[in-house]
Amino acid sequence: MSEVISTPDLRYIVVRGRLWRRANPGLSAEHRASLVSRLMDGRRAVKAAKAAEHEGRPEAGAVMKAARAAVDAAKTELGERGPVWGDDGAPDLNRHMVRNTPYASWFAALNGGEPGPK
Repeated sequence: MSEVISTPDLRYIVVRGRLWRRANPGLSAEHRASLVSRLMDGRRAVKAAKAAEHEGRPEAGAVMKAARAAVDAAKTELGERGPVWGDDGAPDLNRHMVRNTPYASWFAALNGGEPGPK
């Protein structure tokens, strides 16, 4: 597994040149662990629903909808989606390509001057 690259302010991680909001650092370790457990349960349910779709089972659509809702709820509670957890008024750059953000020069310096994936 490759090393996770976090922005200097620890708001985002960078995955294939794209910024993804990190979990809210203000969550207690116990609450965060509980939410991560719920997130992983939801992801396993999505995988099972995809298998059910592949098998042509009629309930697959409803199961997939519920599983994706569970994933979304957990990610929102973690702070990775939904309202921004930072309260300093900085814009939310979640899902933006890092080369199109104020982090561009920092990221280019990490990549030998290259702006990152297109």
